[in-house]
Amino acid sequence: MELDIVELSRLQFAMTAMFHFLFVPLTLGLSILVAIMETVYVMTDRPIWRQMTKFWGTLFGINFVLGVATGITMEFQFGMNWSYYSHYVGDIFGAPLAIEGLMAFFLEATFVGLFFFGWDKLSKVAHLIVAWLVAFGSNFSALWILIANGWMQNPVGAVFNPETMRMEMTSFTEVLFNEVAQAKFVHTVSAGYVTASVFVLGVSAWYLLKERHIALAKRSITVAASFGLASALSVVILGDESGYSASHTQKMKLAAIEAMWETEPAPASFTLVGIPDQQARETHYAIHIPYVMGLIGTRSLNQEIPGITELVAQAEDRIRSGIIAYDAVMQIRELRQDTPQEIRDQFERHSDDLGFAFLLKRYVEDPREASETLIASTAWDTVPRVFPIFWTFRIMVGLGFAFILLTGYFFWRSSFCAQSYPRWALRLAVVMIPTPWIAAEMGWFVAEFGRQPWTVDGVLPTALSVSHLSIQDVLFTLAGFVTFYSALFIIEMGLMLKYIRKGPFQDVAETEAWTTRHESRLRPGGAGQTPTGTPAE
Repeated sequence: MELDIVELSRLQFAMTAMFHFLFVPLTLGLSILVAIMETVYVMTDRPIWRQMTKFWGTLFGINFVLGVATGITMEFQFGMNWSYYSHYVGDIFGAPLAIEGLMAFFLEATFVGLFFFGWDKLSKVAHLIVAWLVAFGSNFSALWILIANGWMQNPVGAVFNPETMRMEMTSFTEVLFNEVAQAKFVHTVSAGYVTASVFVLGVSAWYLLKERHIALAKRSITVAASFGLASALSVVILGDESGYSASHTQKMKLAAIEAMWETEPAPASFTLVGIPDQQARETHYAIHIPYVMGLIGTRSLNQEIPGITELVAQAEDRIRSGIIAYDAVMQIRELRQDTPQEIRDQFERHSDDLGFAFLLKRYVEDPREASETLIASTAWDTVPRVFPIFWTFRIMVGLGFAFILLTGYFFWRSSFCAQSYPRWALRLAVVMIPTPWIAAEMGWFVAEFGRQPWTVDGVLPTALSVSHLSIQDVLFTLAGFVTFYSALFIIEMGLMLKYIRKGPFQDVAETEAWTTRHESRLRPGGAGQTPTGTPAE
């Protein structure tokens, strides 16, 4: 890989983003699980559920704090490393980020303090409301971030202004209800729920293997298995919706995921495994499953999914069209108010392809000077590297089905086998703890790497989005981030392992009060007794 400012900036953002996402899914899922546990506590008044809420809530708090710290850095990078991107699309991209800070993050950050310090100051119902507000705030944060990211994948509700040389919002409603953003949101939060469920399942299994905190561990497994199974099933279903969305919003990404070099007759087959060869433009040793890709991508048996070669030919045509739009933009900027209407009409006819002309600026200063040979070769720049996308997608999907099997098995054992679990299954649950993070990171890799060479798909190439920094500047900050984030990771792991080994805090006063109340009901003649003194059901 060529060592230049573009690749270094991408590497830095990828490192910080993927590190930040180590915390996000666990925060999303644990916030809901903790709220569910506290709901059961308020309904049953059993101290064990309060103990569970406090224990898993502590792990949530550790994860939440470090997630906030790493997330703030990411937003600063838009100004540090991607200043032209911020200038070009800031009117659209900045709005969801601002709303996320005002609506979601403040809600979450405000009530998380009440959650941890309000146990003895709030009523049970009030504290339960706080727990759910923390959970809603966490998920609302994800919503607005994914609306911003979804717009980068499918830029709707905005147009390019040739006089300001910037994208401007035309419909906030279209940005908000962007089909890619909505599909990404439900898919991402469901993946977070799976992550938290497998985490709770694995830690609880470890307690059972060590014969510690048995009551807490069994109840936690029951909650995590039930919630996790529903979430794992929804991840697969909602992931299918993302594939359908990509078939008409990001056709090149879908073709790269499938390593589909040529357009196949409808319905297209799904490539189960294979070895994509980008130079030869074919996939060696491919094993196909007939019809499946056509059904996923088009929801039909008669619609084609275009292959990479066909999409490159379309990109070549769009580059030529974009050059016409670029020429009109230059004339509008020069003539301003005196621009003839025919030139403005020319721009309007070709404005959707302007971004494709910008792809040429990596090779020539003025796209209008590009030769046919350069146009043809640049069209192939629209193809991301197929091999890593092909395999990361398949590993992600394979792990998704593994989560269904894991949570489904523990749900069955919890519901129909008196919460008895074989030791091999408990060991497997412990080993599976890191796998949801692997699946989540691979999902983001497919989403972001598959969008290349675009920062905003079809609108702004990545090569034009970076700040004017020196390689030394980016290397210095990259080294700083790696060092700082490595330290945070060590702190995170140390704290999480410390509190897991320590186990739940025993609320002696609450347990004694509950025991006293219930023992009084079991005394002869008490409210919980039958006339013969036998405990009532």
